[in-house]
Amino acid sequence: MLNKGSPLTAGMPDGQRATVSGHRRPMGRGERPKPALAGWIVASVLMLLSGGCHHRSQQPSVPPPPTLGGRQSNAAPSERAPIPLPKGRPDFVETGMASWYAPSGHRAADGSYYDGAGMTAAHKTLPLETIVRVTNLSNNKSVLVRITDRGPFVHGRIIDLSESAAKKIDLYRMGVARVRVEAYLRTSPATQSNWCVQTGVFPTRKDALDLKRALLRRYAGSQVIEFTGATGYWVRIRPARPDRAEAVAIMEWIGRPFPHVVPYLVRLN
Repeated sequence: MLNKGSPLTAGMPDGQRATVSGHRRPMGRGERPKPALAGWIVASVLMLLSGGCHHRSQQPSVPPPPTLGGRQSNAAPSERAPIPLPKGRPDFVETGMASWYAPSGHRAADGSYYDGAGMTAAHKTLPLETIVRVTNLSNNKSVLVRITDRGPFVHGRIIDLSESAAKKIDLYRMGVARVRVEAYLRTSPATQSNWCVQTGVFPTRKDALDLKRALLRRYAGSQVIEFTGATGYWVRIRPARPDRAEAVAIMEWIGRPFPHVVPYLVRLN
C-alpha cells in the first residue's frame, strides 16, 4: 500500500493522495471523480511497467567464434583487387548445397573483416585465397569468389557465399540452392597444410566440456578450445601434428563416443 510519503504521491493535493493511499475522502453532492487523477495513475503504472519490461528485454551478447588463423589482412574484401579470370581446368570440383551468410563485420579466417558487398565465400577445406567459380544449377548463373573464411558449419552444405555473390546467381531469395563449385588453387602442392576439427553444435556447455576433456585426455599436446556460437556450444581441436591424416582420425573417433554431434574437418590455412 502506498503511503503519504510515497514517490508516486509526491506533489499531489492532499485529497488526491488520500484516494491513492486507499483512504478515500467523502465525495460531495454533485461532485464527479477527477479525470486528471485517473489519468495520472494510469500513466504512472505504464511508466513502471515500461521500465520493468525494458530491463527484462536486455540479453547478453553472444561473442563470435575465435578465428581459425591464417594470414592477416586488414583490407575489406570489397576493397581488394578484382578477382582474375581463372585459366585452364579447375583443380577441384564438387557439387552440393550452398547458402549465404550475413551480417558484415566479423573477422574472417584470413584476418580480414567480412563484408557482404565483397565477392567472397567460406569453405571448410579449400586453401584461403583460392579462386572459385560457383554455378547455381537451377539457372546456370555463375559467379567468381575468393575463399576468405571457413564454414558453413551446417550438415549437408559445402559453401557459404557473401550477400553480393548470392545475389549474382539468384541465391539470395532462395537462401539455399544446389551448386557446382570449381576451384582454381593458388598454392603449390608442396605447401604445408594445417588442419583442425570443429565439432557441434552442443545444446549445453556441459556437453561441450565433456568432449573437450575427452579430447585432452586422448590427444595430449593438442590445442582444444570450447566456445559459444550463435546456435549453441562448439569444440575445436588442433592436433599436435596438424596434418590432414591426424585430423581425419580425430574426426572419426569423435563420431563414435559422441554420435549426436557433427565433427567437421577444417583447413587452417
